[in-house]
Amino acid sequence: MKILLTGANGYIGQRLLPVLLEQGHTVYCCVRNRKRFEGMTHEHLEIIEVDFLDPAPTTAFPTDLDVAYFLIHSMSSKGDFSSKEATTAVNFSKLVQATQCQQIIYLSGIVNETELSDHLSSRFEVEKILRSGKVPVTVLRAGIIVGSGSASFEIIRDLVEKLPVMIAPKWLNTLCQPISIRNVVQFLSGVIGRTETYNQDFDIGGPEVLSYKQMLLKFAEVRKLRRYIWTVPVMTPKLSSYWLYFITATSYHLATNLVDSMKINVICRPNQLPVDLGIQLISYKAAVEMAFQRIEQNMVVSSWKDAFSSFDTNPKLMDYVEVPKFGCFKDEKSRTLSGNEAEVLERIWCIGGNKGWYYGTFLWKIRGHMDKMAGGVGLRRGRTHPYELSPGDALDFWRVLIADRAGKRLLLFAEMKLPGEAWLEFHITEKDGKAVLSQTATFRPRGLWGRVYWYLVLPFHFFIFNGMIDTLVK
Repeated sequence: MKILLTGANGYIGQRLLPVLLEQGHTVYCCVRNRKRFEGMTHEHLEIIEVDFLDPAPTTAFPTDLDVAYFLIHSMSSKGDFSSKEATTAVNFSKLVQATQCQQIIYLSGIVNETELSDHLSSRFEVEKILRSGKVPVTVLRAGIIVGSGSASFEIIRDLVEKLPVMIAPKWLNTLCQPISIRNVVQFLSGVIGRTETYNQDFDIGGPEVLSYKQMLLKFAEVRKLRRYIWTVPVMTPKLSSYWLYFITATSYHLATNLVDSMKINVICRPNQLPVDLGIQLISYKAAVEMAFQRIEQNMVVSSWKDAFSSFDTNPKLMDYVEVPKFGCFKDEKSRTLSGNEAEVLERIWCIGGNKGWYYGTFLWKIRGHMDKMAGGVGLRRGRTHPYELSPGDALDFWRVLIADRAGKRLLLFAEMKLPGEAWLEFHITEKDGKAVLSQTATFRPRGLWGRVYWYLVLPFHFFIFNGMIDTLVK
């Protein structure tokens, strides 16, 4: 079959794509910037560059499509995410209606309560938009998705592993029906072409109904940690959002929308879809254990933190691969390598996350805390894989623009709060028959304050950047 996949760079899309390719489908991946897919090749994979937020997208889909997935969500973005989701749905629907597509598959949220959060209301509205066209729609409604790298998993992990004792908001008593990411992918791929699912909606969840408090405690059991949780009624939604923001890796906008949604029970209506598709539902504890197996084996396929929408990253960020030469401040350092080129390159590719930045770790952490206090991402995102990097990956408070092992070049762009724009580049070249590592920090200031900022941090740069390159070449 010929399948269109939107949200191909997102957490779910990256998990679903290899499954569709393994099943022999031809997959057209819709991305806002094809540079994020550099290096991703397959004989049955095609890339379509399209921005569904464009008021009038001019991109045309292949006319002989069989199935189209709508996996676009904007909950973590700034501003009115509901209108953004509606716009993307309308534009997607218009483009799909012009093809011979036989089925749209949409991953929505469970909407069985009378009062819904803004997030769930938006998902429900998207359902209505997609159903208004001529193409039959299959809607799969899920609650908390549990898997290595998922937002829910990482937030719960942060809470459990950082806090032995929790004084938590009362919404921890809200009920939900968590589902393993493996089951989600099985449902998404299993309904392809099944006519009995056309124009139908199905709630998908695991075999247990749990409160968020129970989920935290069961997570602690898997990690062999003893944890104590007391809920209090005095935490306002705003305080709850700050509580999540400062303790976990989530952005403040995502924390706000999560808190709003966590006040609503998300419990599935019974259906026969698991039986019809032959899917064995995975328990919550088993899903957590499977997630940690993937983490320990360094096999995390995707992480919510790498999605641009998770931290409202500029979708045109990949255009910053050309580092400016004029109107900038630069800190350039170079060292000749003494026969250990492969080791140095490996250290560069392992930078950040648990490995740290090789020098002045304490100062890096202070900068991360300062950034977080200012509403930035801080150092809390870490990195998805300990020694692999791809364009678009989040790396602490940086974003990977170029990760070219063959060309021995790594280029990062700063996503911290700054009065300007910053790049950090590592590049191994050959000079006079010897390998040389160049390390360049580039800062393009914005206004007078940007210039003042550069001179204020210059003494710290002297120690940190000298120490970093010296450690890399040891």
